Amino acid sequence: MPAQRIDGDKAGLELLPNGILHLAWDRDCTITATDAEAAMLAVNTLAEAEGHPMLVDMETTRTVTRDARAVFATPCAASRIALLGSSPVDRMIANFFLGVNSPPCPTRFFTSRHQAVAWLQSGADEHEHPASA
Repeated sequence: MPAQRIDGDKAGLELLPNGILHLAWDRDCTITATDAEAAMLAVNTLAEAEGHPMLVDMETTRTVTRDARAVFATPCAASRIALLGSSPVDRMIANFFLGVNSPPCPTRFFTSRHQAVAWLQSGADEHEHPASA
């Protein structure tokens, strides 16, 4: 099934055959609280209350507002979250989020898609302290 567009039209979401939710934000978008709320609703709807690991592709995101970061700190259907980025700005956004907000589940930042997916599929303790990798 192709990725469904999320209300606000800044991201796509799909449930991959391996059971991972894939949330991909559009190039150069600014994520607001409204966008974050729409994404969380779409994740919860697609996951149908089942906990799934989630890969969040933020490689080309411009910025995430403070209000959006607060929304992302609320629990959703994701059992663990891998933030995927590629630039120093991506790492700064992720580290700021992880340092200021308390993620609702284990959350790590990666620059390698392969490592992010491997971590999401690993049997690591679900209660580990969120960190940046």
